[in-house]
Amino acid sequence: MKLKTLFLSLVLSSSPVIALADGVYTRQCNDQAKIEQCSDWMESGAWRNGFEKADPHESVNAVDFYEQYSKNKEQWNAMFKWLEETDLLAIPAGKHPIEGTTLVVSVEDSQNRPLEKSGTESHRQKIDFQYAVKGIERFGIIDHETSTPNCEYRPDVIHYDYDASKARFYDSTPDKFFLFFPEDWHIAKIANDTDDQNIRVIVVKIDYVE
Repeated sequence: MKLKTLFLSLVLSSSPVIALADGVYTRQCNDQAKIEQCSDWMESGAWRNGFEKADPHESVNAVDFYEQYSKNKEQWNAMFKWLEETDLLAIPAGKHPIEGTTLVVSVEDSQNRPLEKSGTESHRQKIDFQYAVKGIERFGIIDHETSTPNCEYRPDVIHYDYDASKARFYDSTPDKFFLFFPEDWHIAKIANDTDDQNIRVIVVKIDYVE
């Protein structure tokens, strides 16, 4: 890999700290060797358990992913196996338990909303797996330095006041999935730039292990 490509990969995609001049967007890790190890692990697909439908989005925190997968392989493996073996376009909307686990998959046929009508959130006990299998869902990730909680956790969700000019926005398509860990403060189902705001989204709440 060329040095320029490697640098961009570490800073923009795999690094567990997106802390550039304009903000902080995820959990910080100052161990460069660990960043590289976790980035290599994520790229290798050692976590897939047969899941080939999509790859992690560039915003996924590789260190969080590696650590949480390592602590809770049974849940992660069961989820990825279910996702690969299930027809995600044909399955009815609603909640679907993954047999042998406490995981429940939410299949949501929904619509994107204007940013001003979309709420922020993060969780401390769960990890959000979000995968748009039909349509384009836009996500926002908000800056820690210019955002403040505006409520208490109820029971595992908290909301924020934020500066929209500091938010980062990403479009979710069926070839990528997103993972939002406790320090990934995010906004879901934001309207994209097309005329079609209809989406089908797969959401799984995975246990966050301390």
